[in-house]
Amino acid sequence: MPRPKRLRKIVAPPKFKGYKPYGETQTQTEPVELLYEEYEALKLSDYDLLKHNEAADLMGVSRATFARIYETARRKIALALVEVKEIKAKYGNACFDENWFECAECNSKFSIPKAAESTKCPLCKSLEINKITK
Repeated sequence: MPRPKRLRKIVAPPKFKGYKPYGETQTQTEPVELLYEEYEALKLSDYDLLKHNEAADLMGVSRATFARIYETARRKIALALVEVKEIKAKYGNACFDENWFECAECNSKFSIPKAAESTKCPLCKSLEINKITK
């Protein structure tokens, strides 16, 4: 029996729910699910240009585990591009560095600074917010 996976730390959830191919007229196929930790690995390595050791430390995993997560993310993105599939963000096996919330009305994701007194959505000012948990 394999040991349980440790939660992978991520700084923030993706700012998108998904991407759809533009101009595709084929029938709908299964979307590719990009996990939050895979998104974080891509962001740290390709966008923030961190070395795998540094990114692995930030995510709280070993360098080898980071490399596997990163490779899986790259393969999923390549599959979606080549086979013209939709990409959807999915929670996966992650935990946030801070407390993150989602607005029930506009579906925006945000964190509330410790100094803030208000617990409203910063975009639509709704009071209906839910803490993002696993």
